[in-house]
Amino acid sequence: MSAQDTSLATFGAGCFWGVEYFFRQVPGVLNATCGYMGGNNQATTYEEVKKGKTGHAEVVQVEFDPTRVSYEELLQVFWKNHNPTSLNQQGGDIGTQYRSTIFFHDKQQKAEAEESKLALARSGKWGIRHIVTEIVPLQQFHRAEEYHQDYIQKNNLPSCHLEY
Repeated sequence: MSAQDTSLATFGAGCFWGVEYFFRQVPGVLNATCGYMGGNNQATTYEEVKKGKTGHAEVVQVEFDPTRVSYEELLQVFWKNHNPTSLNQQGGDIGTQYRSTIFFHDKQQKAEAEESKLALARSGKWGIRHIVTEIVPLQQFHRAEEYHQDYIQKNNLPSCHLEY
């Protein structure tokens, strides 16, 4: 399969280790890469991002085969595996670097993400709590350091995220 036959999606939902882990479990996902996005667009490191001063979010860039898994299905994985009503926090991870965000790659992704967010809000799953997830244009992706890639699998750890 060539790169022309694949698509990309980028999500921030707290600590990228768990986000990456969940997306790697999805049939049709070819790769999930931890990184940083949404900041000052300068190259950055984990040490800088975790201080919360660069404006970056921890994200996972998902490469997928759209003939096997749709963007809509990836959105469902995103919503299911974090709390989209928690502003700048997922569990014990606190700061703007852990914000709930969808970075859309094109107009179609933007429309699907907005529709999906609205459907989730209308579902009543979160009661009266407001969904704070940002839906913003793609920015420069900075790949995280190698030790972050496939961290849960490499270290034989349980996922650090809860299903919601």
